Amino acid sequence: MEGIYAIWYRDMTKFFRDRARLFGSFTMPILFLLIFGGGMSGTMKSLIGSGMNGAGDFNYVEFVFPGIVAMTLLMTSVFSSLSVIQDKEFGYMKEILVSPISRVNIAVGKMLGASSVAFMQGVMMFLLIPFLGINYSIVSILQVLPFMFLLACALSSLGLLIASFLKSTQGFQLIVQVLVMPMIFLSGALFPVNNMPSWMNVIVKVNPVTYGVDVMKKLMIDVESLSPLVRDAMGLNLSVFGRQVTIFEEIIFILCFTIILILLATISFRRTNA
Repeated sequence: MEGIYAIWYRDMTKFFRDRARLFGSFTMPILFLLIFGGGMSGTMKSLIGSGMNGAGDFNYVEFVFPGIVAMTLLMTSVFSSLSVIQDKEFGYMKEILVSPISRVNIAVGKMLGASSVAFMQGVMMFLLIPFLGINYSIVSILQVLPFMFLLACALSSLGLLIASFLKSTQGFQLIVQVLVMPMIFLSGALFPVNNMPSWMNVIVKVNPVTYGVDVMKKLMIDVESLSPLVRDAMGLNLSVFGRQVTIFEEIIFILCFTIILILLATISFRRTNA
């Protein structure tokens, strides 16, 4: 635990000392929030139909905000794993690998550092709620916080696994940029993904961000107050193999995803950095 804490503490210290990184990471999420939340609000309402039961009071910004928070978690978690490659370039990783700390503890420490940074930035997004004209209950926000940290751990594990195979920051940034954008757009974070082509629907269903976004929307939005037609139109009835998935099943999937990727990252550390 001391080794895990030392690695976690180092990453947290680097984060708080880098103010440009602290505020710069909010640029894209806020931009997406303004474009999709403000620009598409009227369009989505007209597509749903103002006469449809439950659509008149539907707020698209309220729908898209949990997706924006999930996008913040994704981008921050994955890009925070860049510190692994930086540690390789400056020789810090070699010092850790020759220490008595096990590879599992190294991977867990790096994962917790990246996920803690992502979690804090995700929580800071909630400061925008009073300025967006949306309203979430305190209970729903408190319920979603533990899941946000779990999702950040899962996405940090993905970034850690990618970083464990690479040795240059340029290669990492290129691969992550190619990976992150499809994960965002094919997750239901910004618009419904329930009418995708069959081949694209497969990507949607294996995308961990899809389940993360769905859980956050179910916890934060009063889904029961919307009519079934509105829920279907906005993709709030996520189903796999024709069966609607529950929040518990989605949490189990995210948890298993995290465990598998952290084990794979540990194996990669042993092979490439031993």
